[in-house]
Amino acid sequence: MAINRQNVEQIVQAIGGKDNIEAATHCVTRLRFALKDEGKVDISALERNDLVKGHFSSQGQFQVIIGPGLVDKVYEEMIDITGGARSSKDEVKTAASKHQNPLQQAIKTLADIFIPILPAIVMAGLLLGINNILTGPGIFFDERSLVDVYPQWKDIASIINTIASTAFTFLPALIGWSAVTRFGGSPLLGIVLGLILVHPDLLSAYGYADAKLEGTVPVWNLSGWEVNKIGYQGQVLPVLVSAYLLARLERWLNKRVHDSIKLLVVAPVALLVTGFLAFTVIGPVTFMIANAITTGLVNIFGSFPALGGLIYGGLYALLVITGMHHTFLAVDIQLIGSEGGTFLWPMLALSNIAQGAAALGMLFVAKQEKTKGLAVTSSISAFLGVTEPAIFGVNIRYKYPFIFGMIGSGLAGILLALNNVLASSIGVGGIPGFLSIFPNQWGIFFVGMAIVLIIPFGATVLFGKIRGRGGEEPDNNAKADNVQATTPASLPPMIQEKAGSKESAANVLEIVSPVRGQIVPLEEVPDPAFAERQMGKGVAVNPSEGKVYAPFDATVAHVIKSKHAMILEHATGVQILIHIGINTVSMKGSGFTAHAATGDQVKAGQLLLEFDRDAITAAGYPLTSPVIVPDGQDIIERVEELIPSSNPVHGQAVPVLKIYLKG
Repeated sequence: MAINRQNVEQIVQAIGGKDNIEAATHCVTRLRFALKDEGKVDISALERNDLVKGHFSSQGQFQVIIGPGLVDKVYEEMIDITGGARSSKDEVKTAASKHQNPLQQAIKTLADIFIPILPAIVMAGLLLGINNILTGPGIFFDERSLVDVYPQWKDIASIINTIASTAFTFLPALIGWSAVTRFGGSPLLGIVLGLILVHPDLLSAYGYADAKLEGTVPVWNLSGWEVNKIGYQGQVLPVLVSAYLLARLERWLNKRVHDSIKLLVVAPVALLVTGFLAFTVIGPVTFMIANAITTGLVNIFGSFPALGGLIYGGLYALLVITGMHHTFLAVDIQLIGSEGGTFLWPMLALSNIAQGAAALGMLFVAKQEKTKGLAVTSSISAFLGVTEPAIFGVNIRYKYPFIFGMIGSGLAGILLALNNVLASSIGVGGIPGFLSIFPNQWGIFFVGMAIVLIIPFGATVLFGKIRGRGGEEPDNNAKADNVQATTPASLPPMIQEKAGSKESAANVLEIVSPVRGQIVPLEEVPDPAFAERQMGKGVAVNPSEGKVYAPFDATVAHVIKSKHAMILEHATGVQILIHIGINTVSMKGSGFTAHAATGDQVKAGQLLLEFDRDAITAAGYPLTSPVIVPDGQDIIERVEELIPSSNPVHGQAVPVLKIYLKG
């Protein structure tokens, strides 16, 4: 498809001209800009441009949606017009981060560090919850635990506890690996640094308080300078600061040490200097700072528990929207390490349930089946600890469910704070979150759970019914809804006629899911370019396995260099985009194996691509994978999105799109 150069020139002018572009790149669907001043962007001019499907700003990048198969041509034309240099995605990301304020940069850094290790921490939290059930007295028997009554379970509980506590015992090693990686150093050195800080020769941080009272804290005597010989189990700040220093020192040495002796110099010197400073300066100082922070929080919630519970419980959903909730992962871990439990995590768990209950309420208020289906699926996700689909897909769009969710979680937060309900670990932040709560506090927690289930759900349904128009779709989806059509469900697939016409099924192309998993609406995709159908209609898949199969005999029109996406073309000329995960372009092909190349002829059912689900999750990217019919295909009359009610996609291919052709 030819590109109108004038349209590209207008895009450049609309984003403030070439002088406003600090760096620019593109992925399979959009142009990505790091702009010097986003205030210079002319939004109305962008929206009038025929090439532009949509736009939004995220994490300092201004993104202009063009669409697959076209964006690379627009990018090349833009580079020719501006005379600018081609930039990598990392260069654009780095340039964009410079325009974030210090708070945004700090939040992003913490998220980049803690999200990759979150699966290990959640696993540990769940297993510790199971151990609590087995060993907690008074849960099933008066003043006795299960292992007391059934001693044959005692060793099983001990094994579970050993497995579960490992992630917390060696937490500095996990943080060291992730933090040094984030700061540009060697991950292996980060692991070693973390292990140094919890070496068994050191006094455990958990025993420091008792040893200090008894006057038995061991010390190193460095020519008269006594340094406490203690470890940093359960601590966050010491390893974070040390990891930053280690990465910077390693990079500095790598630039100055000759290749022939790097192995003998870089790692030993970097670890020796960092380790020495960690024990003598960084550790003691950050240990005091961390204790001061936790003591301050404890005192605030101790002195004003109702206010603290109302603010944190009520506003936690807002933290999710801004991304600031990642910051509190470090606070939770620090509280567990210093105080033996966190009062923040129980409120987080109930906030997630509250947003899920509010979203579920829309099932009884909404008028459109699409919204009803999204209300059910997103609420289940929230009840299991993942709130983004409920918050962004339902509650924020209608506003009042989101507000009622915050009211419910705020009231529950007051109850939990007044009763000092604590979690012994970080687990799943939804209904299963009770496993992280100390068993003797389950009763209060379950009362809080009832509050966040009943108030947001009931208030959403009642207000929606009184309002009388709660089921209306927001205006920005009106166009997409108007072009949908349905055909009689009783007719067999592939022989249905076009609705309202006598054209035969020869003009209907039915697409099965190329990825096995749960089929969900595009609204559940945590990326506005897909969720708002800015590139075209389609569905999304939450993959149950890491494989992509050809949904029909096709020509591979394009395989993205980073292998996370590809475009297939049917014999009719219809093209579809298969995009694995969100923002997985940043993985640069790591975790992806392509079995087909651009120009290949493939058969229906042929394996096209394999991807590592764990690697994507560990890198902090959503697995939700859109399957899109890009806009602008003249041979297509309309597209129907098919969301199977039973989702039987684990063992068979299921139709997910129905494409009606012209003529």
